[in-house]
Amino acid sequence: MLQKTIGIVLHVLKYSDSSNIVEMYTEHLGRVAYLVSASRAKKANVKTILFQPLAIIEFEADYRSTANLHRIKEAKLFFSFATIPYDPYKSAIVLFLEEFLYKAVREEVENKSLFDYLRYSIAWLDEQKEGYANFHLVFLMRLSRFLGLYPNLEDYHEGDYFDLQNACFVSSRPQQHTSYIEPEESYRLIRLMRMNYETMHLFAMNRAERMRCLIIIIDFYRLHLPDFPALKSLGVLQELFD
Repeated sequence: MLQKTIGIVLHVLKYSDSSNIVEMYTEHLGRVAYLVSASRAKKANVKTILFQPLAIIEFEADYRSTANLHRIKEAKLFFSFATIPYDPYKSAIVLFLEEFLYKAVREEVENKSLFDYLRYSIAWLDEQKEGYANFHLVFLMRLSRFLGLYPNLEDYHEGDYFDLQNACFVSSRPQQHTSYIEPEESYRLIRLMRMNYETMHLFAMNRAERMRCLIIIIDFYRLHLPDFPALKSLGVLQELFD
């Protein structure tokens, strides 16, 4: 059955000399794997160059519920990037977030709220000229809400520790495990959780603090998502921002 939808590119894998497998998070089906022709011909209905990290694609595919791979027949950009491919900092952020989403978002069912959040966030980053240094941190914290991992902020009191394992703020150091952060970092994390894209530029952090927050967030996800692996793109992001 031919189906038209919109998808966000999460991963591209070479399948053969003539085709690639593209994993996308789609508007109506959640995460789906598609077979895409690798033809570079100018008149090809599906151009390989479309499938860049987190590209937002409008396409038509032959979808069969019993198949693991579905062939894309036609594709075009739904949203054209104006800055991401040409800005090394934005490109590094997008490369990191693409890998993160590929490892973290696994549901193969429709989640319109999550799709809309991803689409809005990517477009927002592309449109910004400045003030986006904390984007990936705010993005990941807000993403946790869609994955059912968001901590209860109402339990926080100044001086609390953050228990990463139980996803909650506590008044004393956990005794049963070592997966927690100290009050100073908890305060920084709570401020980050309360930020949105429009206000995050008000939260001043140096590069070391920003990287530390990112490591904490990744550790949090790793504790709560089974088999969450190390991220290769983290090193690239760290080197660029250092």
